[in-house]
Amino acid sequence: MKFGVGQSPRRVEDERLLTGRGRYTDDFQPDGTAYGVTVRSPYGHARILGIDTADARAMPGVLAIYTAEDIAHYGPIPCLVSLPGRIETHRALLTKDIVRFVGDGVAFVVAETRAAARAAAEAVVVDYEELPAAATIDAALAPGAPAIWEDAPDNRVFDWHVGDEPGARAAIASAAHVTRLRIVQNRVAPTSMEVRAALAEWSDESGLTLTVGSQGVAAMHKTLSREILKCAPERLRVITGDVGGGFGLKVFLYPEYGLVLHAAEHLKRPVKWTGERSDAFQTDSHGRAVLSEAALALDAEGNFLALAVESWSDLGAYQAQFGPAIQTMAGGRIIGGVYRIPVMHNHVHGVVTNTAPVDAYRGAGRPEATYLVERLIETAARETGRDAGDLRRRNLLRPDELPHANGLGLTFDVGNFPALLDAALEKADWTGFPARRAAAEARGLRYGRGAAYYVEIAGGSDLDEFADVRFLADGTIEAAVGTQSNGQGHETSYAQVLAERLGVPMNQVRIVQGDTARLEVGRGTGGSRSMVWGGGALIEAADTIIEKARDLARADLGEDVDFDAGVLRARGSNATMSLAELAARHPRTLDTRARYAKEKPTPTFPNGCHVAEVEVDPETGRVRVARYDVVDDFGTLVNPLLVEGQVHGGIAQGLGQALLEDVVYDESAQLLSGSFMDYGIPRADDMPRAITFASRPVPNPNNPLGAKGCGEAGTIGAMPSIMNAIVDALDGTPVDMPATPEKLWRICRELAHRTAA
Repeated sequence: MKFGVGQSPRRVEDERLLTGRGRYTDDFQPDGTAYGVTVRSPYGHARILGIDTADARAMPGVLAIYTAEDIAHYGPIPCLVSLPGRIETHRALLTKDIVRFVGDGVAFVVAETRAAARAAAEAVVVDYEELPAAATIDAALAPGAPAIWEDAPDNRVFDWHVGDEPGARAAIASAAHVTRLRIVQNRVAPTSMEVRAALAEWSDESGLTLTVGSQGVAAMHKTLSREILKCAPERLRVITGDVGGGFGLKVFLYPEYGLVLHAAEHLKRPVKWTGERSDAFQTDSHGRAVLSEAALALDAEGNFLALAVESWSDLGAYQAQFGPAIQTMAGGRIIGGVYRIPVMHNHVHGVVTNTAPVDAYRGAGRPEATYLVERLIETAARETGRDAGDLRRRNLLRPDELPHANGLGLTFDVGNFPALLDAALEKADWTGFPARRAAAEARGLRYGRGAAYYVEIAGGSDLDEFADVRFLADGTIEAAVGTQSNGQGHETSYAQVLAERLGVPMNQVRIVQGDTARLEVGRGTGGSRSMVWGGGALIEAADTIIEKARDLARADLGEDVDFDAGVLRARGSNATMSLAELAARHPRTLDTRARYAKEKPTPTFPNGCHVAEVEVDPETGRVRVARYDVVDDFGTLVNPLLVEGQVHGGIAQGLGQALLEDVVYDESAQLLSGSFMDYGIPRADDMPRAITFASRPVPNPNNPLGAKGCGEAGTIGAMPSIMNAIVDALDGTPVDMPATPEKLWRICRELAHRTAA
């Protein structure tokens, strides 16, 4: 059918968004709205001796100023991760005694206007006793380091192991060759186009309503009502409109969401908080921030024997909602990729520092894992004199070896990894590289090539997802799904799935989202799960609707009724009835709420290969990505155009981390990269001139669409392929992300001096 699964209609949401009719959180403006501003700590670590709000309260337009004592009855923001022996680091909505990072909130000012609230916030006087701070992993672990939490000895809050430590140690000890690397994964800020914002409204009849940019309203509603407000669920409604970028950061609860709800109930009027960009840099959950020591063992023929990794994960001052899971359960079980590695061991230390909390950021542990193993493989190829493509091919799992248990708790189900690798190397003209390198060197440039074979764990821990489908009087089929678009195009791709299954035109389907009054259950968007789980819920709903329709139609068409392409047809006659006609005859009867569930959830494993070629100008250190080729296996592609767009966006974020982005704190835990003047993000001219994309899908057998997910894959493959290419251009000289011009210029000078000597 036209615009069914596998086709690429244009996004239906774009007309609304591009003509200024999108509704983001800050666009909601009820009459009588007051405005909140958070008073934040200017210190990375300090004791609060007192807070004087008298002058601020007397300022024009000020309605209220709240401190920790005013909201002591609310619960802290919970960490939702269960790890053996993990030490809690409770984060209150406002800090009462000790601030632990620059940006920690100590008071919340509400006034008639934003300007009045800002002025009053600046007039709040806080008496601090500054304490020694630890802004990095090394500083937090150093002898005599300041104790950030009294209950956390040596600033460690968990110690996590997976795999076979004795086996890995023995294999490494007896190996013909061992490649060892110290790998730094730089801390990054998500920098979504739309900053965080929240609007709370109060009604005596219905209670509280929170409008907030989120990646799923149901989970936020559950945590807010149960854990923080401690109110009956029906007394809170959560709404999300359009969202200008999520990347993980908008999954989570932040103190301002509870604070505006408290203020709205207390003042009996709407209260809005909209963050500044400085709020975002200081307080949005950061990503990555991990240091690893890794060893890859090989035999004389180049077969992988063992992988051992020890990592120190910087969690920031508080363990965020999913923070401890990122380097452990999310990324720590996939460190060996889809390679044949007989024995592996991964050891992760959770470390607290006087910095902003660290949580999921696009890929959430999987980019870190892929970066680690792919940097090791390219280094091992260089050290042993092998072609990096051949070394990968030799060690990738073959289709006849699947399913394969990796020894870390995962079982890879389907795929043809060697064939996909070969397709990517052919697409990248792997054998033509020496000529391109020679041509670049003739122009005075350094030229390098890097590859990365990635695999992702997508949507593996979820138990269910929900869809609610209603037939409206005007003939529209309206479907609410428990996920949340942050720009991915759900309104288009979900409509394709439902329209094809029901056999109706795509423009007859309308997708809605983001309102607990419409659909109060759902797992939200994250971990590249939406099409696998949300699409599965829509298929479940459609199949139920078809069965209902056949039962209803028997009264008019006879006992034997078939359904095809949106039409109910009596067998043996020409009697027919469209689904729309049946719905009009029986209003609301076809309405269906469906739950797509699995008793034992199995993750999907999107995978693929990225190949990058870069030019490095030794006179300036500037990098240009000269060529970029991608071949992916995402299973069934519902909308190939949207998938390619997701890959391009992911590559941009991976490139940003590789070349530009770095959250930097000084020794006293002051944030030095707190604006776009100091924090670099990629522009159009930083991107490759062209990204070639191809798909070699092996459908996922574990969901009805055959989909595997695609949202995070571009980032996962981009970081290691670009960095491998840069290291290759530098004759194997190691360099940590971000590979800034200043770093590369210095390395190029040193290499030139060595050559001259």
